[in-house]
Amino acid sequence: MKKELRRASLCVRAGYQPKNGEPVEMPIIQSTTFKYDDSDEMAQLFDLKKEGYFYTRLQNPTNDMVAAKIAALEGGVGCVLTSSGQAANFFAVFNICEAGDHIVTSNEIYGGTYNLFGVTLKKLGIECTFVSQDASDEEIEAAFRPNTKALFGETISNPGCAVLDIEKFARIAHRMGVPLIVDNTFATPINCRPFEWGADIVTHSTTKYMDGMATQVGGAVVDSGNFDWMAHAEKFPGLTTPDESYHGLTYVKAFGKMGYTTKLVAQLMRDLGSIPAPQNSFLLNLGLQTLHLRMAQHCKNAQRVAEYLHDDDRVAWVHYCGLPDDANYERGQKYLPNGSCGVIAFGLKGDRETAIRFMDSLKMVNIATHVADARTCVLHPASHTHRQLSDEQLLEAGIAPDLIRLSVGIEDVEDILDDIKQALG
Repeated sequence: MKKELRRASLCVRAGYQPKNGEPVEMPIIQSTTFKYDDSDEMAQLFDLKKEGYFYTRLQNPTNDMVAAKIAALEGGVGCVLTSSGQAANFFAVFNICEAGDHIVTSNEIYGGTYNLFGVTLKKLGIECTFVSQDASDEEIEAAFRPNTKALFGETISNPGCAVLDIEKFARIAHRMGVPLIVDNTFATPINCRPFEWGADIVTHSTTKYMDGMATQVGGAVVDSGNFDWMAHAEKFPGLTTPDESYHGLTYVKAFGKMGYTTKLVAQLMRDLGSIPAPQNSFLLNLGLQTLHLRMAQHCKNAQRVAEYLHDDDRVAWVHYCGLPDDANYERGQKYLPNGSCGVIAFGLKGDRETAIRFMDSLKMVNIATHVADARTCVLHPASHTHRQLSDEQLLEAGIAPDLIRLSVGIEDVEDILDDIKQALG
């Protein structure tokens, strides 16, 4: 019986095992296409009757090895890499939705995802209802319709730092006959594995902690293999009825637990092509090898910074679930007992301009759109990432106009604190 590796070892070892005489580092297969001597063999690949590589838009060895590592880290049966985290969330939903369908999502989600679900999907004929993740089961269930196909939330919300009650959301989703999709970008599988709490599909912006160095933009969709699509066959015809674009193939019947993942590749990647370059996947893998070490340091540093901000009279409020008086503390202890992430949300006493002056006074800390990087960086969402939202929409999304998102890096924490202290002064 093969020994199951722990998460730290999976970060280093999963996805690629070199054979005798092969390179220890995962190779970059930077090729668009693959040669075959036999025409029939190529035909079988196109019919999904045989496994292999023929065109990188559908599959590439480097991409697949990194995807296998992320699947192992999350405890899923399959993973598909995408060209961005936004693409991952789009594909995760669009793989089971079409025009005339509907989804329900927490309102405390990243502004880009809020726009994707509330504006862009609507143009494709897919409606979205936003709910408070702290609402009762009955209130959330009231948002469901007969054509609802998924429930969505973020493990730790960006930028509000609220912790999702995954068990509650999973209970509601399954009672309503749909999968729970959880964006696990901020927690990463090092600090939380949503499948263990009932989630069915997990997404990531691999641009963030998984990469950790701001070197590549990417995303991932991971399937647990646990949702019974056939039990709700009438809701998910794309998975449970023949696909005429693939000679009448029925994905769940042909591929079992890999049906969702196979459809995502064979249909969505075939037609939309939002793939990462193999070079980007290689860079992502370098980040994954140290993910377990970096997450521990991010959390250690962020805890110190959150405590300092919490006790400073110039700070109006702080959201970080590692603080005992935080509204999400108990939920954080349940789902994230080893630490949450390095992102802190806080507000200063004053107005919006006070936040801007503070950020402009920082010397070491970067003002950057990025988050979850080795370098400490800061952002004012109302002025930057979420500026497309009205004040009313900002508040609905759990984002106060004075909210500052501080992504604490892995520098020496005393240097981070020194810069914050001088900027506050």
